[in-house]
Amino acid sequence: MNFSDIIKNSALNEFSGELTFPGVILTITTAFLISLFIIFIYNVTFKGVVFNKGFALSLSLLSVVTSAIIMTVTSNLVLSLGMVGALSIVRFRTAVKDPVDTIFMFWAVCAGIMTGAGLIFWSLFANILIGLVYLAISFFTKKSASVQYLLTVRYSSEASQEIKHKIRLLSKYKIRAKIYGKDYIELSADVRIRGKDMEIIDSIKDLRGVADISLIEYQ
Repeated sequence: MNFSDIIKNSALNEFSGELTFPGVILTITTAFLISLFIIFIYNVTFKGVVFNKGFALSLSLLSVVTSAIIMTVTSNLVLSLGMVGALSIVRFRTAVKDPVDTIFMFWAVCAGIMTGAGLIFWSLFANILIGLVYLAISFFTKKSASVQYLLTVRYSSEASQEIKHKIRLLSKYKIRAKIYGKDYIELSADVRIRGKDMEIIDSIKDLRGVADISLIEYQ
């Protein structure tokens, strides 16, 4: 047996795994359960405005489909080459705006790959560990981080000094615009809410000469 035969036999042995009905059911079920855990973490740590149910559903299908692909690839060399060729012509054009959503997509794919490769125990262990780590990071960053808002105040000239004094009491602010009308002044500023900053902003609306005030979160 020459060297090329040894390499050929070694490669064929890597694809000698046979698919069984119980094995497929176990793999698909495990991938689905892990995907539910991923969706749970995504739901708990979601910080956006509108929760996208379609994206959450896609995470579940992504893990299950990926595990099925990996099972096919590892079972037969010919099928694996055909799968690579088929997937190479697929083009995904859906833009993912939030980087966190991209990470969750990679997480779902990773879960499908590990489960489809037959690493059931390590897949469960790794994904639970990743989820706990992300929960801890999300908790501490949410607790320590301040929220950025756009503050807009419309007032008459008689309230200018008091408005200026109140704005300076805020922990962190940056004046973005100041519009001078005939009977009013409109001030726009970026503010970060920390501690008693909300109480200061609430006190602005009670000042004499303040027509209206709005506070909009950037997200």
